[in-house]
Amino acid sequence: MAEMRRFEGRTAIVTGGASGIGLAAAARLLREGARLAVWDRNAEALAKLAGDLGGTVHTEALDLADPEAVQRAADATAKALGKLDILVASAGLAGPVYTTWDYPIDEWKRVFDVNVHGLFYCNRFVVPHMMANGYGRIVNIASIAGKEGNPNASAYSASKAAVIGLTKSLGKELAKTEIRVNCITPAAVRTPIFDQITQQHIDYMLSRIPIGRLGRVEEIAAMICWLASEEVSFTTGAVFDCSGGRATY
Repeated sequence: MAEMRRFEGRTAIVTGGASGIGLAAAARLLREGARLAVWDRNAEALAKLAGDLGGTVHTEALDLADPEAVQRAADATAKALGKLDILVASAGLAGPVYTTWDYPIDEWKRVFDVNVHGLFYCNRFVVPHMMANGYGRIVNIASIAGKEGNPNASAYSASKAAVIGLTKSLGKELAKTEIRVNCITPAAVRTPIFDQITQQHIDYMLSRIPIGRLGRVEEIAAMICWLASEEVSFTTGAVFDCSGGRATY
């Protein structure tokens, strides 16, 4: 079957796009015709990204927890690509595994700095560019943990719940425009984020998935790209599960 070309003439930013779900989404957006920018804190991975993806990619190495850096990246990317049509906010941290009452406060703040504040900055500074264009698609990556709350992962769970709330608010604020804002809630998908968590916690997450296996990054990328497309015209502020049957609401 021929590859779709849904993103001809569109530009897209993928945060955390040097690995995992972000990389899979970036690769598919590029294959389907998008002009692509990847933002990531891993400068070494970004340097070899264009070769890995087989196309021209604008890259920005930055710390998403720095709002001034995010604003500079948004402006520089808009200048490089000519406009900003799509944002896939995929960058995130798992954080360590602790009970809530033992959770290190500095680690709690670090998780929220990336998963919530960093994602907010990306939405915050990209939306004005989309409003200037009269078009936009934002896909925020939350987690099934944001709905259900994983034990011993309170910072991650709470941060992903915040992503869901932010998405719903922004979707309503922009509903009268041609900008659509949605999020997805994957269950466990084997990505480099697994390097941050214990095998015991991975086994717990797997045990919660009725399909009986981990998700694949390509499966999540397929959902992301649909939500990033022009087809999603009557859906905003919504949450889409990619959880292998885990979601109960």
